[in-house]
Amino acid sequence: MKKSKSAPKKNRRPKSSQSLGKAPGTVVYIGEKEHLPTKIEIQDYTKEVYHVSETDRVEDIFTFKGNDRTTWINVNGLSHTNEITQIGEHHGLHPLLLEDIVNTDQRPKIDEYDTYLFLVLKMMYFNKNHEFIVEHISIVLGKDYVITFQESDEDIFDPVRARITNPKSRIRGSGADYLAYSLLDAIFDNYFVVIDNLGDKVELLEEQLFNEKAGDTITQDIQSLKREILRIRRSILPLREVIGRVVKSETGLIQEKNTDYYRDLYDHIIHIHENIDVYREMIWGLMDMYMTTISNKMNGIMKVLTIISTIFIPLTFIVGVYGMNFENMPELKWKYSYLVLWGIMIMLFVSLLIFFRKKKWL
Repeated sequence: MKKSKSAPKKNRRPKSSQSLGKAPGTVVYIGEKEHLPTKIEIQDYTKEVYHVSETDRVEDIFTFKGNDRTTWINVNGLSHTNEITQIGEHHGLHPLLLEDIVNTDQRPKIDEYDTYLFLVLKMMYFNKNHEFIVEHISIVLGKDYVITFQESDEDIFDPVRARITNPKSRIRGSGADYLAYSLLDAIFDNYFVVIDNLGDKVELLEEQLFNEKAGDTITQDIQSLKREILRIRRSILPLREVIGRVVKSETGLIQEKNTDYYRDLYDHIIHIHENIDVYREMIWGLMDMYMTTISNKMNGIMKVLTIISTIFIPLTFIVGVYGMNFENMPELKWKYSYLVLWGIMIMLFVSLLIFFRKKKWL
């Protein structure tokens, strides 16, 4: 899993360099969860029969292949590449596919093979501590099985598990293609949750922007949210092509009766794209609005300073004239000159204030 606020350690070798110099198809884990062991959850069912088990031994899943039931194998933990390779070899998965499974930097994609479909996505959700999580997930759809590969044992599939346990549910009477749809639907539903959360953040920043007491950190908040939106957009943008190719797949793995469900997913992803683009434009607009607000405040300050300077320029001139040490200045010897000078200065001051008021400059 990747936390949105985490940063790579400076002394760590870049993840992308871990596979440099390796032959294509070499299974090298690229990620940050090297300490997690591999755990396997198996859901095996028909409409009448249901079996669930958990194991940490790859050999335990071999008996579930070709048993005329629908099997969901959920693999948690990707760092133990030998076990991932064993699973792949048992199900005839291509080595390049296995390389993508353990590369958490891999962008969303779809690959079509003769007997299975391979999808890479990013699973997004908020964990129990309300932290935003982006997790790499791969899905392999075969004739009667679905294999999911996740970085950790935290996921968003509990509603799917609950439906599988119900013998009256649609999923129990359907095949692996409907199971894959249900998993994708759960992932997409959480995209909507994440997008709604983004919308709340944008609205909150907008309110803060118009608050005169807005703190100096608002620019950092806007930049942080902008990076978060771009990160989410990069993860979701390729999914239109991915789901579109699933709908048009000629492998025969998607039953005709279930294609409408995948078309519904396609509609969902278009809606999600539109929302992301709206919020991206809004956050750019907030930055422009903030800069405009700062500029207006600066202009207001400059206007006040200019008015003050304009008021005091004639007063300074008068004081400067009578501050000269000439001997022939007859009004200096007049006993009312001091009061008259103050009167003239006050009249000038008041006249300028009235003038600025009429011009609505004050």
